[in-house]
Amino acid sequence: MKKVFLIPIFGLAIVGTTLLMSADHIDAPAVKGTSADITDFYAFQGSDTKNMVFVANIQGLMSPTQTATGKFDEGVLTEINIDNNGDLVEDLVIQAIPRNGKMYFFGPVAPGTPGLMSSVKNTAASKAVVDITKYGENAIVSTANGITAFAGPRDDPFFFDLGQYQKVIAGTATSFNKPGTDTFAGTNVMSMIIEIPKSLLGTSETINCWLETKSK
Repeated sequence: MKKVFLIPIFGLAIVGTTLLMSADHIDAPAVKGTSADITDFYAFQGSDTKNMVFVANIQGLMSPTQTATGKFDEGVLTEINIDNNGDLVEDLVIQAIPRNGKMYFFGPVAPGTPGLMSSVKNTAASKAVVDITKYGENAIVSTANGITAFAGPRDDPFFFDLGQYQKVIAGTATSFNKPGTDTFAGTNVMSMIIEIPKSLLGTSETINCWLETKSK
C-alpha cells in the first residue's frame, strides 16, 4: 500500500450542473514547474448530460520547447476529492498516477482515510488507463465502461490579463480591458481529463470537489 503526503491543495465547489473553475499560476514556488504544481481545476457537465467531466491541469507556463520534454512525475499522485453530503470531507476520490507512459485513473472510490494521507486505490471497481499523449501528437483518448480519459500536454486554457490586474491593484487603472491581453498565451500545461457517469458520484444534486497533488 503506497502512502503519500500532501504538497499543495486547490479547491473548487460545484452546485448542480454549473461550470465552475479556478486557477493558481506562479503562487507555489516550492513546486513550480513540477508535476505537483497545480494550475487549473475544472468540473462541468459533459455533452452527454448524464456525465461529469473533471480536468486537472498541472505544471503551467511551459514553453513549446519545455512542453516537448514535459512529462508526468511517477512519484506524484493527483487526486480529485468529492464531497457529496455537504460536510466538506471527501466521500469519494478519483486518482491519477502515471506509469511507463500510461496514465492510470482509479475511482470514484471511497478514500482509505480522508485527509492528507492517501493510498493508491488500484483495486477500485471504476478505473481507466490511457496512453499519455506526447507533444505534437493527436490526442489519445481511451473510453471503456462508460469512462473516458486523456492525459498529456494542452494549451493553457486559462485567460488572465496579469499586467492589467497589477495596474488595478496598484491603483493606476480602475478596470480590466475588454478583451484584454492573455498573459498565458503560447504556454502549455500537462492535463489529466476524465469523464464519468454522474451515477458514480452518488445521488446528491450538489457536490463539492477539490484537487490535490501528493508525493511520496
